[in-house]
Amino acid sequence: MSMSDPIADMLTRIRNATMRRHQFVAMPASKVKREIARILEEEGYIDGFEEIADDFRQSIRLKLRYTPQRESVITHLERISRPGRRVYCKRNDIPWVLQGMGVTILTTPKGVMTGRQARRENIGGEVMCHVW
Repeated sequence: MSMSDPIADMLTRIRNATMRRHQFVAMPASKVKREIARILEEEGYIDGFEEIADDFRQSIRLKLRYTPQRESVITHLERISRPGRRVYCKRNDIPWVLQGMGVTILTTPKGVMTGRQARRENIGGEVMCHVW
C-alpha cells in the first residue's frame, strides 16, 4: 500500500490513539517521523518513543502522555503543508500557535525544528504541522 502523505498518517494515528486513551501508538518509521517524535518529546507532548526493527521494516512507537485526569496532553494536531499544497514561510512569517502556547513544526535547511528554534536560527522552511 503506497501512502501519499505519511506525516498526515502519523498525526491521524496519534489523534486516534489519544481519543481511545491508548498508552502507545506505533507507525512505520522514517527520518522525518523520528524528528517529529523527538520534538513532541522535547516539548512535553509525549513521554518518549522507541524504534522497533523487524526483519524487513522499521517502526516507531510513541508513548502518549496524559494528565492525572486521563486527559490527553495533545489536544490538537493539524497538518499544514500537504503534498497537494505545500506551505512555506520566511523566517519573519513563522506562525505562532495559540500565542506561543502551541508548537509549529517546520522542516528547514538545518533539519526539522520548532518555530521557536527556527526564529532563533533565523531561518524559514516548510510548515509541517501545528500541535497544542
